[in-house]
Amino acid sequence: MTWLWLLLVPLALTVLYIRINDRHLKAIPPNVLPFSPTRCTPESVRKTASRLRDSQPISIAEQIPPKTGRRYIVVGGAGFLGGWIVLKLLERGEDPKRIRILDIRAPTRYDLTTGPACDVAFIPTDVTDAAATNVAVNAPWPLDSENDNNATPDLTVFHTVANIRFFERSLALLPDSARVNIQGTQNVIDAARAAGATALVFTSSASVAVKTARLLLWPWETAPEAYVQVISDETPVPRRHEVFFSNYAVTKAEAERRVCGADKTPTGAGKGVLRTGCIRPGNAIFGPGGDLLLGFYLLRKSNPSWTQRVVQNCVYVENAVIAHLLYEQRLVELSNGGVNPDIGGQAFVVADPGPPQTYGDLYATLGTLTDGETTFPSVSPTGMLLFAHILEWYHLSRSWLLRAQSRLTALLPPLGANIVNLQPSLFNLVSVHLIFDDSRARLPPEKGGLGYKGAWTTLEAAHKTVDDHKANLQREGAKGR
Repeated sequence: MTWLWLLLVPLALTVLYIRINDRHLKAIPPNVLPFSPTRCTPESVRKTASRLRDSQPISIAEQIPPKTGRRYIVVGGAGFLGGWIVLKLLERGEDPKRIRILDIRAPTRYDLTTGPACDVAFIPTDVTDAAATNVAVNAPWPLDSENDNNATPDLTVFHTVANIRFFERSLALLPDSARVNIQGTQNVIDAARAAGATALVFTSSASVAVKTARLLLWPWETAPEAYVQVISDETPVPRRHEVFFSNYAVTKAEAERRVCGADKTPTGAGKGVLRTGCIRPGNAIFGPGGDLLLGFYLLRKSNPSWTQRVVQNCVYVENAVIAHLLYEQRLVELSNGGVNPDIGGQAFVVADPGPPQTYGDLYATLGTLTDGETTFPSVSPTGMLLFAHILEWYHLSRSWLLRAQSRLTALLPPLGANIVNLQPSLFNLVSVHLIFDDSRARLPPEKGGLGYKGAWTTLEAAHKTVDDHKANLQREGAKGR
């Protein structure tokens, strides 16, 4: 009987702790509600759908800077954000023969393999290979029929590639993120300078300023420190590794520092000057084309979640692209003697217009628009976090054995592609309330801003993402018949 009590009492205390901790983690703090006072319901989702259906389609065309006639290299242009940059360059009239995609794999998206995008050159490139990156960036361009005076158009580089290992926080695993995010970025900078590029815009992340939070509370505590974070361009980036939410943020912050440090450096054998800048999307980028948020939810259909009550900004992909193009426009103006404040070598947070939403608002939108096909069963945040610590221990143990070339590694298979994400550092990103202030990016150029506006609110963009998902299903269905 004693042994039974020794088992039942700790179990009961653990269950009690989970319930108490869950109550604190599921509450929206009062200081967050002013940022996001209204919750989505099926009725409000249907009203928004009706409004969008009966009104003119939302367009960002008038916010796209005009055609420049420059040459463009999009590093990561076969991917999600990079692919959208390519499409917007084509939409504004840039010559597809003056656009080049560098990526590890060729584009497969429908919109990147049809129409004018078919004429965009692709060079397979691993950015961790400095020599290969330099060759790809400096490869000859095709003969230019638009160029009457035989002068080579100036070159802009958009660098969007990243290894998003947000699930790791151990210093021992930092090299796994650094190879692409730091060394790869340095290789792109070096190659761009060798090619004579005069503008380089880097996709950073607003998560570089997110601080880790202790989400397992003591019984007398009611909320974690850093549970609510309002992040702007002025928010200091952490200095110590353990304060960053993950290795991803550590390496993106260092890459950002290198990009900003390359501003005003000589380019093209000293014949020109490189102007650089960073865009910090805040927080998750989503939309049609393969995002890891809403698009992933729609594909998976059943999505257990513990973040229904968490308030965070997001950024729709076309809004994020416009921010990149606007920063390029500002940098080119500066290179041409513009009189606006010099904003080269800086980083700008950008988010969707309108208030931040809870994940539950997005879940309600997707569930309603898919007639209940996409579901979000609620699970315990505390229970999942405790489980995440076990997974982290397993992942670290296997990584240590792998580095030691131990035969025991064979006894520990790698975690699956989805479950490996479920480690404590993920909770430091998705389980805290993050308000991203992009007011500086929204300032007009004459006041030191980008003139960024964005077109879609987060909820409007969620509707657009679902519509595109349904259109893709119909297109794939037509192919199969």
